[in-house]
Amino acid sequence: MGALLALSRLIDRINETIGKAVSWLILIAILVAAGNALVRKILNTSSNAWLELQWYLFGAAFLLAAAYTLKQNEHIRIDIMYGALSRRKQHWIDLFGHVFFLMPMVCLMIWLLVPYALTSFRSGELSNNSGGLLLWPAKALLLAGFVLLFFQGISEIIKKIAVMMGLIEDPFPPTESHEMDLTEEEKR
Repeated sequence: MGALLALSRLIDRINETIGKAVSWLILIAILVAAGNALVRKILNTSSNAWLELQWYLFGAAFLLAAAYTLKQNEHIRIDIMYGALSRRKQHWIDLFGHVFFLMPMVCLMIWLLVPYALTSFRSGELSNNSGGLLLWPAKALLLAGFVLLFFQGISEIIKKIAVMMGLIEDPFPPTESHEMDLTEEEKR
């Protein structure tokens, strides 16, 4: 299990680095959008390439940060019954969800996206919009996002099993769902 935990730490470091780095793409996308709007209003001209670039930047940030979001345990959940369960039962639910829902979906997406991205790359596929960008980078980002999510899913499964076996501390100790909304002063 020690080697698997080392692998998990490596995956976590890679996804954390990528996740934090791509957060800057949101700022760049905003600057591109603002610049494009200014040029359109002031010079009465525009380019589809600038619009597509901001879509690519936002898409890259979203797709490449999905694994980091999973690592941080920040994906949205409907917590009606989950929060009332013991932490051990929550671990079992998380493990079940990762193994039987997350991983099959991610594997299916990777299997479907490899030929999709390769065909686009080989053909040099362009946007249908006049003056648009190449499409294969966007399709490659889809694939890259799911590959990162696949590896983070493996890491989460390893960590969940290690926590349940008592080999590592729970990285997300239990809290009451309403406590997260309270300030430190309100909690006292």
